[in-house]
Amino acid sequence: MTPPVLPGEMVRLRPLAARDADRLWESLHDPEGMRLTGTTASFTREQIDEWASSVAGRDGRFDWAITPAAVRDGELVSDELIGEIVLNDIDPVSRSANLRLQMLPDYRGRGYGREAIEHVLRFAFEADQLRLHRVGLDVLSINPRAKALYASLGFVEEGRLRDAYRDGDDWSDAIVMSLLEDEYRAMVRTA
Repeated sequence: MTPPVLPGEMVRLRPLAARDADRLWESLHDPEGMRLTGTTASFTREQIDEWASSVAGRDGRFDWAITPAAVRDGELVSDELIGEIVLNDIDPVSRSANLRLQMLPDYRGRGYGREAIEHVLRFAFEADQLRLHRVGLDVLSINPRAKALYASLGFVEEGRLRDAYRDGDDWSDAIVMSLLEDEYRAMVRTA
């Protein structure tokens, strides 16, 4: 299924597209981003081009390009990818999915990721085609800033996979977190 466009105040989420291949390729050459997400696989440029041009229509997932929402004279200032957010491993029977976020280096820590997650959670829990019960994720123990962000958005730590990822010569735990639909609805009511 092709994901819908999700407009916001700071960010606009649109389906990932072929035009995003250059920025996706750039993100794969960001050592800190790769480290903080535990990404160890390597990809060819051809694989990235193919992925960007075909992922929007794949079953069981929604892949969005995070782009700036700034408008000037009624037109978007930029439609360039500044990050990527994904709902994948969608299970319609258990009504669950996994969330993944990656921001390009110049856009980390500025609120773009937070707003993108808020839009995706609204879509996950409120959109008629999903109405999920649970959204889960894992965050590396070497990434306390991301863990704090997820916790501030209502995600609850469920457990820890010890030494699940390599971190150079060391190891990093994967902290498993989730947000349930009742927790999400309670947060929305009090906001």
